[in-house]
Amino acid sequence: MIHRFSLGTAISLTLAVPAFAQDLLVFDYSGFENPDYHQPFIDTHGSGPEFVFFGDEDEAFQRLLAGFRSDVTHICAGSVPRWQESGIIEPWDRTRIAAYETLNADLVGQDVLAGSAELFFLPTDYGSTAVAYNSDEVPAEDVASLEIFNNPAYAGRLSIPDNVDDAYALAYLATGVTDWSDVTDAQFEAATEWLRGIHPNLLNYWVDPAEIQQLMASGQVLAAWVWNEVPVALADEGFPVGFQRNTAEGSSVWLCGYVNMAEGEGSEDQAYDYVNAMHAEVSARPLLDNGFGTANDAALQSLGAEALEAAGLGTVTVPVLAQLPISNEQRERQAEAFERIKAGF
Repeated sequence: MIHRFSLGTAISLTLAVPAFAQDLLVFDYSGFENPDYHQPFIDTHGSGPEFVFFGDEDEAFQRLLAGFRSDVTHICAGSVPRWQESGIIEPWDRTRIAAYETLNADLVGQDVLAGSAELFFLPTDYGSTAVAYNSDEVPAEDVASLEIFNNPAYAGRLSIPDNVDDAYALAYLATGVTDWSDVTDAQFEAATEWLRGIHPNLLNYWVDPAEIQQLMASGQVLAAWVWNEVPVALADEGFPVGFQRNTAEGSSVWLCGYVNMAEGEGSEDQAYDYVNAMHAEVSARPLLDNGFGTANDAALQSLGAEALEAAGLGTVTVPVLAQLPISNEQRERQAEAFERIKAGF
């Protein structure tokens, strides 16, 4: 995701790994150190791997280019081409991925491989992005379309992520694009103008799920473009929240996973043990309880349709924009435009 995928305000740690550490260093978003996500690894090795956290993937990328060493790193699909082209990652060996045959085929297609027959990106977790809203104050008909973000009745009480991928997923959907892998200049300009048009209506660009949850719980924000973990958390608190994934224009799906670092100094065997633990059937429930679908489709489906629907990952009947890798040029163009829009230009 980026999105996606942050579970809280991540803390960058630069401390040296202690001598007694497990022989595996995972560079990740804060929250993914949850032992329930990789219990089979702990069962095998006696403890979890060492974790170092980053705030966003741009920070992680720059730190790795500057010489920081990790063994595996958690990134989202949109970052894959840049990381692959930089030479800092190497392919995974499919034969060592225990759940490879039961991974969701839509998550391991050619696009995710960034144009390569080699598996540079191993999907592990995914989620949806759609409109969460205060169901006591916002009529269902007002969230039937993404044009709620242009509705003057909600000016100053709307929010979208401070994340270029999520923002453009929203804007492309709103302007009729459901596949962003090869957009035209006209489509890019239309999406950019749409984002520029909704800017005055937004209270803010939220950074962290906890931030948007608080803004919605306080009533400051009535509707927001959010990851599926947000309405799950609000519902758990008894807040009247709806999650509209079936807007006329569609909704989005983000995808994250692990890359194998080319210059990692830890154990390659433990790297495979770790990603296999993330895919394990016992990891599916704790991931889903926190808003993440496992890429192991067999494990995910075993939880049942009702559990998927409750987590915001049920079946939808509208177009879905999958946030798969895009070219570096397109991503940089979108990032530059997004920064200008946020600055009021």
